[in-house]
Amino acid sequence: MTEPAAAPARSLAPPPDSVRARIPAGVPVYVLGERYEGEYPPLAPEAARGRMLRVTEVGEEILARRCAEATGFGTPELTRLVDDMFLTMYLAEGAGLAANQVGVDLRLFVYDCFDDEGARHVGHVLNPVLDEAASGRTLIDDVEGCLSVPGAQHELARADRTVVHGVDREGHPVTIEGTGYFARCLQHETDHLNGMVYVDRLAQRARRAVLTDMAEARGTVLAERRARAAAMGVEDLSGER
Repeated sequence: MTEPAAAPARSLAPPPDSVRARIPAGVPVYVLGERYEGEYPPLAPEAARGRMLRVTEVGEEILARRCAEATGFGTPELTRLVDDMFLTMYLAEGAGLAANQVGVDLRLFVYDCFDDEGARHVGHVLNPVLDEAASGRTLIDDVEGCLSVPGAQHELARADRTVVHGVDREGHPVTIEGTGYFARCLQHETDHLNGMVYVDRLAQRARRAVLTDMAEARGTVLAERRARAAAMGVEDLSGER
């Protein structure tokens, strides 16, 4: 069945307890790698048309295989998916979200993430490829989490600089460069599309500890996501209870 291009836009603001409600005014914003002039809203405009989808969890098959290349661009279905992914990411308090994390086999991720210099980066990328030659060689240990591993975090080494090439939803080429925590986000989301969750990069003992933490925190985290959806008056299609 064909979806409509987009639901009617609505006024959408993050609830007071959200990290998005506390973004300082005047921070530099880059949308799809280009500097945005003017004040960018706390939530990307796509989210105002979105619906809350279920976030898949570590252990599900779709997270363990390489996603399919995108071949169709500029479609209503793709527009709807990007909108839904932005909103789902915000409701889960995430910095990035890959398509297989909402059960869709497609090489696509969305992001809204700060780098270590305080600049905000917002956008989406289809068919992303990490440019190994242009990326950094210095590894930085930092705490990493994942919406598909709710409530758990662990330190992981990632390159301090990353360059990703891909296309936008209209099929236009984009190049996104990230440093610091944003570089980590780009690597994390590209890993997802290659069938790897961050816990797959951990030693066995650390992985077990993370999964234990997830089991203890999962119920609370999912309840918080539903509460944000209710507070914002958005459509909840997650089916999570």
